[in-house]
Amino acid sequence: MRGPVMPTPAAPAPTPPAPHLVEAAKAFGRVDDQGRVWVREADGEREVGQFPEQVPPDPLQMYVRRYLELVSQVDLFEKRLPHLGGREIDQTLASLREQVEAPAAVGDLPGLRERVEQLHRAGEERKERIGIERAEAKKQARERRQAIVDEARRLAEQDPARTQWKQSGQRFRDLLEEWKTEQRTSPRLDRASEDELWKQFSSARSVFDKHRREFFSKLDAEQERAKRRKEQLIAEAERLSTSTEWGATAGAFRDLMSQWKAAGRASRRDDDALWERFNTAQQRFFDARHAHTAELDAQFEDNLKVKEELAAQAEALLPITDVRAARRALAPIQDAWDEAGMVPRHAMSRIDARMRAVEDALREAEEAEWRRTNPETQARAEGMAGQLQTLIAELEGQIEAARAGGDEAKVAELEKNLAARRAWLEQVQSIQR
Repeated sequence: MRGPVMPTPAAPAPTPPAPHLVEAAKAFGRVDDQGRVWVREADGEREVGQFPEQVPPDPLQMYVRRYLELVSQVDLFEKRLPHLGGREIDQTLASLREQVEAPAAVGDLPGLRERVEQLHRAGEERKERIGIERAEAKKQARERRQAIVDEARRLAEQDPARTQWKQSGQRFRDLLEEWKTEQRTSPRLDRASEDELWKQFSSARSVFDKHRREFFSKLDAEQERAKRRKEQLIAEAERLSTSTEWGATAGAFRDLMSQWKAAGRASRRDDDALWERFNTAQQRFFDARHAHTAELDAQFEDNLKVKEELAAQAEALLPITDVRAARRALAPIQDAWDEAGMVPRHAMSRIDARMRAVEDALREAEEAEWRRTNPETQARAEGMAGQLQTLIAELEGQIEAARAGGDEAKVAELEKNLAARRAWLEQVQSIQR
């Protein structure tokens, strides 16, 4: 159901002109006794109307109103002038000039025409400023477009191997949106400049897209080659995964790993799956080797116990005082050691070091015994001992003389030399013993 129709509100009544403006305008007009209406111009009076029958009580009212309406139009134009474009300025001025040329109105028409002429000059200045502002706006718009083109070129000229394609591609899309925004909101450039800048921008996009296609085409080819190579390595790893040649196969797997790293990367999805297969194959081998080693270690535990007892027997010979007796006692221990066999790897170094320490002690004792009993060495030792004893006696005499003479510095130096000679003599005598 439709509601009641509301009455359209009446337009507000125009504000009546100020009385003083009306009176000032009336001063420029008169009505003669024949009912004709005259207005005073700069060069005399001009007839603007006539009342042929009866002159109304206020005959100039209508003509003054027309004049004040023209004044209102001029006032309005003066207020709007700073915001108008060149075409609106020319159109409005042409209309005002025509209306104030010979209007049927009463008022200060010469002054109103002068105002229109002043506004004409102001309008020319405004149009000149508009031209300067428009030129500057176009210059800035062109610079902004050029900046877009320059950045597009930099993106296109990047080294494809170092380009972040996702970020750079997004930046190109942003630049295109900036270009479109400039087209919508900025002053229009001349056709030649617009076409040239767009051609440069479009060319940069084409170069970038070409480099991207080439890069990813090359990357796809490299990843495909890496995939085929890794599939070959997987096949070899799976073949070796059941081998029981533990040492040689472990080395082969190390070589396969080096080749795997040198093969490059396939696509992320393929590379993860390929690695899973390769790692499963090598893990199968190393798990089997570990199980085999653990089994051997269990078998070698008994051997370790035997060698622990043998090492204790050998260590009981220390310190060695009789070299021949120690050699006779150690020989059967060494034979039993060799017959005991392998021990677990974790104990190998420790247990071998215990036996080696005893063998090293015996060898050092034998060398010392040989040096002591060697006739040539004994002869040299006896000669040197005699020389040292003679030198020591001389030094003792020199010390007594220096002490008697009160030369304490010389006494100290001679005693130092005497101590050194006595130490040498002790070493030589130890060889003789």
